[in-house]
Amino acid sequence: MSKGQSGLGKSTLVNTLFKSQVSRKASSWNREEKIPKTVEIKAIGHVIEEGGVKMKLTVIDTPGFGDQINNENCWEPIEKYINEQYEKFLKEEVNIARKKRIPDTRVHCCLYFISPTGHSLRPLDLEFMKHLSKVVNIIPVIAKADTMTLEEKSEFKQRVRKELEVNGIEFYPQKEFDEDLEDKTENDKIRQESMPFAVVGSDKEYQVNGKRVLGRKTPWGIIEVENLNHCEFALLRDFVIRTHLQDLKEVTHNIHYETYRAKRLNDNGGLPPVSVDTEESHDSNP
Repeated sequence: MSKGQSGLGKSTLVNTLFKSQVSRKASSWNREEKIPKTVEIKAIGHVIEEGGVKMKLTVIDTPGFGDQINNENCWEPIEKYINEQYEKFLKEEVNIARKKRIPDTRVHCCLYFISPTGHSLRPLDLEFMKHLSKVVNIIPVIAKADTMTLEEKSEFKQRVRKELEVNGIEFYPQKEFDEDLEDKTENDKIRQESMPFAVVGSDKEYQVNGKRVLGRKTPWGIIEVENLNHCEFALLRDFVIRTHLQDLKEVTHNIHYETYRAKRLNDNGGLPPVSVDTEESHDSNP
């Protein structure tokens, strides 16, 4: 899932994720079309191929927030959507004749887009992340990072990490879920150096040294999206789609979903939730 205030290029980054080498072959987006503003939560399914293995990836694009005069509780529709997916899974799971493979629409990861202000995080961002981090794996991302110098970017990353820590916001990979020393060493490096990933998104291709690359054209040259000297998009993509994919799914299932499941069953006196259809069919019987 992608989340953040309007105008930070969430839809563009989603597009870039699909256009980059991981999945460029399979993309059906028309490059000439201007990406429309996202006005509702919408899931885009896509098959990507990694090392000969096909994988179905669903990206949930969400409307930007922060435009309204009153942004109170603006995280609620997102939290509701995430919990609805847990509910769907739970209902399938408690069926007597349940499917061998339950369709999984649970949100395994939320890319949270931060504006490249160079200053502090907005109170709204902190509030949003505080709520969402309890129900989903949050990965903070600095959007449009090409608007900052290298020094500004480095300082801003440190400031964001500090503010998240001070406000008790756990982003993925969460310290408490490191399984062993090797895990801890690898994840500490990510937490202390990579996070938040500073990215640039673009779904336009340009010719650079005889190669076609995804990039953004500026008066002083082309910012190459997949060039690590230019931005950290490739790091983010590999992190989400390659190295930590399975772990994101496991933490979602074992921690976030389990928490939801335990609460639901507890609220229901230990009984599985009854689906609406069943209730209606009971009501219709004389």
